[in-house]
Amino acid sequence: MKPFLSGKRALVTGASRGIGLSIAQALAENGASVALAARDKKTLQSGLKTLKGRGHFAAAADLTAEGGPRRLLAALKGFGAPSIVVHSLGGTLGVRDPLCSASDWRRVFRLNLDVAVELNAALVPAMKDAGWGRIVHVSSVSGTENLGPVPYCAAKAALNAYTRGFGRVLAPSGVVVSAVAPGAVLAPGNHWDIVLRERPERAAKFLEEEAPMGRFARPEEIAAVVAFLCSEAASQCAGAVFPVDGGVGRAF
Repeated sequence: MKPFLSGKRALVTGASRGIGLSIAQALAENGASVALAARDKKTLQSGLKTLKGRGHFAAAADLTAEGGPRRLLAALKGFGAPSIVVHSLGGTLGVRDPLCSASDWRRVFRLNLDVAVELNAALVPAMKDAGWGRIVHVSSVSGTENLGPVPYCAAKAALNAYTRGFGRVLAPSGVVVSAVAPGAVLAPGNHWDIVLRERPERAAKFLEEEAPMGRFARPEEIAAVVAFLCSEAASQCAGAVFPVDGGVGRAF
């Protein structure tokens, strides 16, 4: 059977490890040529070596820096225009105080929303001209729940709203915009990995009280849903935000 993403070019941000790298691997396994974008060049090159198939690409760029998205787009000229973009870049930046400075609020929104908006503005016109495209944002259960730092929750809620609205606008063009909202994911070096090593009692309490499945999600479980959303079969998923949280979320 022919891989369902054969012939497609995909860009994945935040792709050097964790969910982002697993998404890149899933897209490559299903036939796409993948461009990985992340800040750390060494880790990025290591991730590139794990991809199956040919035609993959790595571009090191700090997308949150002034002009970062523009520099990434310039680097992608050696790869070609992607018809699939997955925005996996995100995080709390350690900003937990809701009374933090306005600049800290802006940094969190820059990481979780603004970069995706800038890249989409540059890449969507070519998708519209081609009559086909897929954009997937990696949101979080925190976008609909009171789980996590307030600035992060607010940024992911804004990302969900952007996905819903932008998805509706682009629906007639054949460009499908969607998002996944993971819950508690365990990956090397991420939040829950650190908690599990440094405060195992807290991790155990969370799994017992908040995780119906009694375990953390694996990055590849999130990646499998993203791969579907990048496919032809996802044509009716315009503006959809899919919970992939193992039942952690309680919102309707």
